[in-house]
Amino acid sequence: MTSREIIDLLKLEPLTIEGGYFRRTYCSKLEAKSPAGVRPMGSAIYYLLEGEDFSEMHTLPSDELFHFYLGDPVEMLQLYPDGSSARFVLGQDLAKGELLQCLAPGGVWQGTQLLPGGAFALLGCTVTPGFEYEDYSNAEAEELIAKWPHEAALIRRLSRR
Repeated sequence: MTSREIIDLLKLEPLTIEGGYFRRTYCSKLEAKSPAGVRPMGSAIYYLLEGEDFSEMHTLPSDELFHFYLGDPVEMLQLYPDGSSARFVLGQDLAKGELLQCLAPGGVWQGTQLLPGGAFALLGCTVTPGFEYEDYSNAEAEELIAKWPHEAALIRRLSRR
C-alpha cells in the first residue's frame, strides 16, 4: 500500500500543529483529574508520517504510548528534564532492536522522523490522561538546544521554528 491509500482508507487528516496525518480513534467517556485539569481517561489516534515530514519537538503533560503498525522505521528523540536524552527506533525488525511500542513520558520533549530513505510509517498513539489541544507545547529550536546542546542537529531537524 502507498501512504496515500492508507491516508484515504483510514480517513486521516493533516495534523497541522505537529506534522503528519492523524485520526482520533478513541476518547474515553470516563474522566481523570490531571495537573492540566479534567481530561478524558485516555485517547488514541492513528498517526502517519511520510517522506521528509516529521513530528516536531513537543511535550504533553500526559504519557504517550506509541505503537508501530507498518511501513518504514522511525526514530524518536526524547529530551528529559535532567538534561539527558535518548533515541529510539520504532519498527518491525525486532532482531535489530527496533521497538513495536515506545513510551514518551509526560513532561518529556519528543519528536519523530522516518529513518533516511523511508517512505512512510503508520503508528498509533495512546495518551493517558487523554489528549487535549491546549496541553500541546512546542518551542523554538534554540530554546531546546540551550538545554540539550548535544542533540542540536536533530533538534533543528525536528523543529518548525
